[in-house]
Amino acid sequence: MTTTVRRALSADAELLHELARQTFALACPPGTTPEAIAEFIAQHLSIESFRSYLNDPEREILIGEVDGRPAGYVLFHSAEPSDPDVASALSARPTVELSKCYVLGDFHGAGVAPALVTAGVDRAREQGYASVWLGVNQENDRANHFYEKMGFRLAGKKKFLVGERWEDDYVRELIFDDSV
Repeated sequence: MTTTVRRALSADAELLHELARQTFALACPPGTTPEAIAEFIAQHLSIESFRSYLNDPEREILIGEVDGRPAGYVLFHSAEPSDPDVASALSARPTVELSKCYVLGDFHGAGVAPALVTAGVDRAREQGYASVWLGVNQENDRANHFYEKMGFRLAGKKKFLVGERWEDDYVRELIFDDSV
C-alpha cells in the first residue's frame, strides 16, 4: 500500500464532506448522541463549510490517499487562537492549529494519520510558525496516544461544544525545537 498526501482543491469539497461524515463520530466520546453528531456535521463539516474552508487563506486542507483511494484529511488553521483557555495554554507563537484530523476506520493503523500530520507540521515549520496546537477530547485515548507519539505535549484544557453538550478537551502543543 502506498500512502500519498496532497493539498485539497476546491473540487474536493464533496469528498471532504463525505470523509468527515464517515469519520467525525469516531472521535466523539461514547455519550455523544447521533443527533448531536449530525448537527455538528451539518454546521461545521457540510459541503458548504468545506467550500468556505478551501477558499480561506488562513486554512489549508490536506488529503491522504492509499493507493489512490481517499483515506482521510487534516485541516490546519493559522489564525491566532480566540479561545482564552487555548491562548493562555500555548507557549510558542506564531502558532497554527491542527483543527481536524480524521481517517476512515479501514485505514486506522495504515500510516495515513502520521503522513497527514507530518506533512502539515512540516509545512507549518517551513512557513515560519513556532508551533502547532490542537484540541482533542480527553476520553479519546487512541487520539491522545497518537498525538503524544507525534510529539504533541499536554499544554492545557478547553471546552468543545458538540450539540448542546460541552466536552472536555486537552490542548496539546508541538513546539519546533528551532523556535525556542
